[in-house]
Amino acid sequence: MLSLGTKIAGLARQRRRWETLLRSMPRTQSLARDFDPAFDRLTEVTGFGSNPGALRMFEYVPADPQPALVVVLHGCTQTAASYDFGAGWSTLADRHGFVLLLPEQQRANNANNCFNWFSAGDIERGRGEAMSIRCMVEKMIVDHGIDRRRVFVTGLSAGGAMTSVMLATYPEVFAAGAIIAGLPYGTATNVKEAFESMGQVRARSARELGDLVRAASPHKGPWPRVSVWHGGADPVVKSKNADEIIKQWTDVHGLDLAPTSTERVDGYPRQVWRNPAGKSVIESYTIPAMAHGTPLATGPSDEHVGVPGDFLLDVGISSSYHIAKFWGLTGHPRAVPIRRSESASIVPAAPRQHRATAGTSSAAGDPIGDAPKPTSPRPRLIDVQAVITHALKAAGLMKS
Repeated sequence: MLSLGTKIAGLARQRRRWETLLRSMPRTQSLARDFDPAFDRLTEVTGFGSNPGALRMFEYVPADPQPALVVVLHGCTQTAASYDFGAGWSTLADRHGFVLLLPEQQRANNANNCFNWFSAGDIERGRGEAMSIRCMVEKMIVDHGIDRRRVFVTGLSAGGAMTSVMLATYPEVFAAGAIIAGLPYGTATNVKEAFESMGQVRARSARELGDLVRAASPHKGPWPRVSVWHGGADPVVKSKNADEIIKQWTDVHGLDLAPTSTERVDGYPRQVWRNPAGKSVIESYTIPAMAHGTPLATGPSDEHVGVPGDFLLDVGISSSYHIAKFWGLTGHPRAVPIRRSESASIVPAAPRQHRATAGTSSAAGDPIGDAPKPTSPRPRLIDVQAVITHALKAAGLMKS
């Protein structure tokens, strides 16, 4: 068994490597430092259940909403509002009428504001952050009359990896998901494995990866449709992770690893996997020269949404729009004004107003009780990982 000192040294090396990569990546005007609260369109919701992951919940409900829900999970260093603004989801909600749920991490749970996609206590059905997000989904379904057949989830980076978690642990809840610069489900259950999965990408068989999803819930199908997006030059989460995600979900859907068809969309390759009925159940976009982030296309078209910034990259294709299209949410767009916000930037906004409402019970069989205050950090068991984290902070190797 490795000594504590050896574990600390290994983690320190991995962390230095990734922090160096993040610092070396080209930066645009930062959407994480100078957020103008005027562009925060979200409303905070409380009273959404037991919330064992101690997350915050935000919503956006357009005028005359349709009974469809999109869950949007931000990346590290971002907030719900900053990612919504940068990726353009509330603009799409205005144009097409679907409702948004935007969970938000708290720094009390993760110092870099990442969803804990690598923590065993947060990535299992009925536990931690996965359960908190499930509670929020149920709240939105009940409050807004959402069609349970039209619930979707997407996220970037740690939010993309958490999207994998939600699709695996609650596959009966989601019709489809979109994983952007993320990782397959189940490839990490601690910090060390997380760094290794991001950078070394140990290849697994399709069956092994598919078994991780099948073991995550009692569900036997049908399975969610999946859209996968990744930059070919991503130095943070290696693009081989996209290949592993495809292996995982083609196995779950019982499909061959070779795509059914390929094409180019906005100049970029798109691969499609269809089931025996001819329905597209998996798609994959690779942006060859793109680094770590969400692909954007800005401009006056209905297909162009979002504002470039750190990890929000204008490469001429709008992932948000094409994801919504893949899910069947872009028919009959509404005429709404285009928001002119190119000069704006994003950091956590001033506190928004809470909309306290009663808890609900889950129709899917998971208990949802009364919620504690969402700003209360969840209790943590003392374990070896906590000792390692404390030691890294004390040594100045991990930021507080």
